[in-house]
Amino acid sequence: DQAKNRFQSELEFVQCLANPNYLNFLAQRGFLRDRPFINYLKYLLYWKEPEYAKFLKYPHCLHMLELLQYEHFRKELVNAQCAKFIDEQQLLHWQHYSRKRTRLQQALAEQQQAPQQAPQHGNASAK
Repeated sequence: DQAKNRFQSELEFVQCLANPNYLNFLAQRGFLRDRPFINYLKYLLYWKEPEYAKFLKYPHCLHMLELLQYEHFRKELVNAQCAKFIDEQQLLHWQHYSRKRTRLQQALAEQQQAPQQAPQHGNASAK
């Protein structure tokens, strides 16, 4: 039961890292300068392993977790403009990804319908 609670709380926390405003909050309150907290972020890298990553709803958090390993990135997050820029870039990425995914799904659907609509050729009496 304790292991389950730990798993759930770490899962929830790791996914919070996908939110640049939350990262800005942590930076402004000094957590990203605190050595035990930085060590905790390093420990959480195990979420990149497939057996754990499959539980993530927001896989972008893994990219942020990776960036949080760098002191320069942690220092920049104190600036609200940095968090705003990351937030905007995420939004643009998701919009582009959504449009691209929709186009790919439409193309796949059209490909699957094309063989079904192809006329039947051949001589039935030749069988």
